[in-house]
Amino acid sequence: MIAIEISEVSKRYQSLQALDAVSLNIEQGEFFGLLGPNGAGKTTLISIIAGLVAADAGKVRIHGHDVARDYRLARQSLGVVPQELVFDPFFTVRETLRLQSGYYGLAKNDAWIDEILFNLGLDSKADANMRALSGGMKRRVLVAQALVHKPPVIVLDEPTAGVDVELRQTLWKFISRLNREGHTIVLTTHYLEEAQALCQRVAMLKNGKVVKQGTMASLIQHISGSQLLFRLKQGALPESLHPLLANHDNLGVAGAQLSLRINECTEVEPILAAIRNNGGLIEDLQLQQADLEDVFLQIMNGGVTA
Repeated sequence: MIAIEISEVSKRYQSLQALDAVSLNIEQGEFFGLLGPNGAGKTTLISIIAGLVAADAGKVRIHGHDVARDYRLARQSLGVVPQELVFDPFFTVRETLRLQSGYYGLAKNDAWIDEILFNLGLDSKADANMRALSGGMKRRVLVAQALVHKPPVIVLDEPTAGVDVELRQTLWKFISRLNREGHTIVLTTHYLEEAQALCQRVAMLKNGKVVKQGTMASLIQHISGSQLLFRLKQGALPESLHPLLANHDNLGVAGAQLSLRINECTEVEPILAAIRNNGGLIEDLQLQQADLEDVFLQIMNGGVTA
């Protein structure tokens, strides 16, 4: 079942083409990453999914409900955690969540509210006024508000930006549990290590377009490769290995660290043999596995296209 269907969505703000015919399908139960640099169009796309911004063209459906025509049903299926800290200063944390429950017609929701408060580490702040909370605690309340009606689809827009390690661990433990229970999670983040650890599939946006999408494993395996890092104590790198250099700037610098891109571990021994046969002596050798950051940088620098 498709949880979110995005078909040829475009949006322009005067001279800025924020989204340009974006199409994505996110399956029910997926943990999906939506990645890209600032200004790539991620927040605009999320705003359209949430029904806060109207697309110029294209359609978005949540569990089959069009976000424009069937707004009520689409919104009931969705919980969104925004980037901005928006809160009502006149209510306590518990009152805020009860009010949010009322928007969805949930009159007796205290048991679930208590569970959310506990799992997000907010139980000790339940009766505190929103104005008295720290920025990190306010962000936890935003997450709680998005979850209060138990939506099958949860969208997190930079949920851990500027927050401490404790909140990150608490949040991801709870969100991962919800994902295991069948909830669809869509995450935007600049912390690529989080995306790599959590997401099963990712889509990368650049200048309002999807430039690459796929499973985490396939992107890392087939796009980036690994790197063999070492220093030459003596000798020089054979010319036959120059095409493998990740960075040519250090080639002529004595004792500098060199980096060779490889695709498989079986390539290491032939490389070392070629260096030895050329009179080279290696020190500080290590094999660095590729990660999502390597993939992201390659794509954003134009090294890989969809």
